[in-house]
Amino acid sequence: MDNWQKLYEAARAVQADRALSPFIQAGGVAAAILTRKGNIYVGVCMDTASSLGMCAERAAIANMVTCGEQEIDKLVAVMPDGRVGPPCGACRELMMQLGPDSARIEILMDYPGRKTVTLGALVPDWWGGERFAAL
Repeated sequence: MDNWQKLYEAARAVQADRALSPFIQAGGVAAAILTRKGNIYVGVCMDTASSLGMCAERAAIANMVTCGEQEIDKLVAVMPDGRVGPPCGACRELMMQLGPDSARIEILMDYPGRKTVTLGALVPDWWGGERFAAL
């Protein structure tokens, strides 16, 4: 089993629509990330009646950071229909801020064909690169 299949299956394993309250639906979109250390972290979306929701990718990143990691190698975001797709703009920006090598994160764009794109290709005009020079 390749890493993309492991990530896809990990995301699908937690993906299930669930109503948390009359105002919050969760789990329609799921994400899985593989870190440079080889660990997989998952997350699900939370859609709210206000603008306070959370993307599945951010939930997975929060799990990763909680466990003391910050370097993402690969990311899979699974939509409700089972297809994969790119992370939203806010998640792209968050991932770019994790470290100087974040532009090389691979994102799965087509599961059957294993087509990928790097985060740097999705955020070519990122504004913060020079800030890492101070590290």
